[in-house]
Amino acid sequence: QVQLVESGGGLVQPGGSLRLSCAASGFTLDYYAIGWFRQAPGKEREGVSCISSSDGSTYYADSVKGRFTISRDNAKNTVYLQMNSLKPEDTAVYYCNSVPPSDAYWGQGTQVTVSS
Repeated sequence: QVQLVESGGGLVQPGGSLRLSCAASGFTLDYYAIGWFRQAPGKEREGVSCISSSDGSTYYADSVKGRFTISRDNAKNTVYLQMNSLKPEDTAVYYCNSVPPSDAYWGQGTQVTVSS
């Protein structure tokens, strides 16, 4: 069964850090560009960051540039999102998916809540 499983979310104070993980099973992440997406309450899902399959080039939304870092460990078949200097507006459910996203790969996501 092909699936992506997100983990690492939680409750953190403003200015804090979290590292999200996206573990793949049933397929090899090496061959795919992988992205992180998020959906805040009452808002549409948006792209946050992505990493290519070929040369590891990365993309970040302006809202997270300089604070978030995406990386991949092909040996572990996992993509990470290191989130630093978190802000309340980063509160959302975070998902990973291929780029472009596939309906078949949306998982349950992991909740990130930034609050004092």
